[in-house]
Amino acid sequence: MTELWLIGIGTGAPGHVTLEGQAALREAKAVLIPRKGAGKEDLAHLRHAILRAAGAEARVIAFDMPVRDPDLPYQQRVAAWHDAIAERWGVALADVPEGPVALLVWGDPGLYDSTLRIAARLSPPPKVRVVPGITALQALTAAHAIPFNTVNGAVMVTTGRRLRDHGWPEAAETVVVMLDGDCSFRALEPEGLHIWWGGFLGMPEQVLDHGPLAEAGPRIVETRAAARERHGWIMDTYLLRKG
Repeated sequence: MTELWLIGIGTGAPGHVTLEGQAALREAKAVLIPRKGAGKEDLAHLRHAILRAAGAEARVIAFDMPVRDPDLPYQQRVAAWHDAIAERWGVALADVPEGPVALLVWGDPGLYDSTLRIAARLSPPPKVRVVPGITALQALTAAHAIPFNTVNGAVMVTTGRRLRDHGWPEAAETVVVMLDGDCSFRALEPEGLHIWWGGFLGMPEQVLDHGPLAEAGPRIVETRAAARERHGWIMDTYLLRKG
């Protein structure tokens, strides 16, 4: 393998893939498709649908995603998980003929994603090309028809873990939280906060809610749990804003 192409594919809609991304998929010699276990087969199906929509004829190589070790501290858990993913990439790529290999990355490879860090673990490290994609942030603000920021207002993109542990980030007027399975907005004092939430953004299953946090928060918790139970997985994000 001489090149690894990381192609952002948006948040589930084939139309999110840029013309550059579609061309790259057609030019790639092989494509890696992760399998994430029972109940999450549609994540692989969506990637296959994107390949068909792009007219790609590359060889498809599937690999099983490892799971995180819940007994390790968080940072060690993530590092070990990334090591395991890189190892499985190496095994999957061992018999690929020379030429670019593509990996379809949910959202954008450069924003709130670890694919670049995992690629750096390969030995020898390949030449990496990144094709940007539509992010969950863009899909969320578009779905709600709201701007990402206020005029001259600061935005913080953070994690649910940090929101729970440290509260509202200092000086931020807008806070965006990605993939928060614990609905950490419940740890905040809701007065004066408004939330815009979305799950399965860009997909036919898309679900949205928004409103004052005190009112919309409990609805979102219930809606999220029901959607996850129905589909076996959920990818969601939300934006919080003061005022």
